[in-house]
Amino acid sequence: MARFTVNTHGRLQEWIAHEKGYFAAEGLDYELTQHKLLAKAAPATFAAGANIVADNLQGAYQTYEEGRDASISCACHWTVNMAASANHGRLWGEAYTVSPCAIFVPEASTIRRPEDLAGVDVHVGYQSGSHYTTIQALEPFMPTDQIKLKFGGGPSDRVDQLLNGIAPAATVFGMQYYIMEQLGFRKILDCTFMIAAMVPPGVDLDDVSKYFKALRRAQADIDRMHQAFTHFYLNELPERHAKLVDVRRFGPGERIVFEPYTQEMYEETKRWVEERGIFPAEKTGVGDYAQAVAFAAE
Repeated sequence: MARFTVNTHGRLQEWIAHEKGYFAAEGLDYELTQHKLLAKAAPATFAAGANIVADNLQGAYQTYEEGRDASISCACHWTVNMAASANHGRLWGEAYTVSPCAIFVPEASTIRRPEDLAGVDVHVGYQSGSHYTTIQALEPFMPTDQIKLKFGGGPSDRVDQLLNGIAPAATVFGMQYYIMEQLGFRKILDCTFMIAAMVPPGVDLDDVSKYFKALRRAQADIDRMHQAFTHFYLNELPERHAKLVDVRRFGPGERIVFEPYTQEMYEETKRWVEERGIFPAEKTGVGDYAQAVAFAAE
């Protein structure tokens, strides 16, 4: 039987389950890996001293098109929903997570209100959580044609762009949210959003169930006292960012909700994405809920 490979997601739960033996207690033969979108290494352009931003159209959805080398991985529920409907895997239907997220601007910025972002480049990841959640959060404040997005790459890239003065605004979540908050960047708008897990074809759903049973125990530990575990963020943060902050001041990050991702959630989310034309028609997928969403009892 193949080892159960977990793409970590810049959060605490997997590291707690690993350290405290929760995965082992469930009988899971596993390994933890970082996905390239969240990898710690500095991008070549940053290492070379350049940080020029062009629209980066490589995001979370594209990694599912290409195939992630993992038995379980996470992305925003919009992307996992659309990828599952296009048969790139199945969305795990027994749990989801909720992540703190916000649009930040430099402290010296004249932007004070969401309305001030009309026509301003907000740096996000293409077809990734920051893309969809920025649209969702800004729609109550301005017409859609005034929402201006710049596709700035992964979460750490957008931190670099804020730090280097390249981004007038950027949407960041989880660890990166805590970085910008601690460094004094101004939060303009909350963009908290839902994250889902993707199971590729051929993965044993019993193993997925074991994985989530271990994470349930880890989540209880976080709920009780997350401060004991914030040092695990250092396993995920690039060194260039870790040296700027004190992770002991970070919050709990993503919270796993052990409730079903319902048919109503699936259908309303897919419709929301399609109505906004975020994907071309040929990529919207036709898979229904029963095909796209996996449960352990199958």
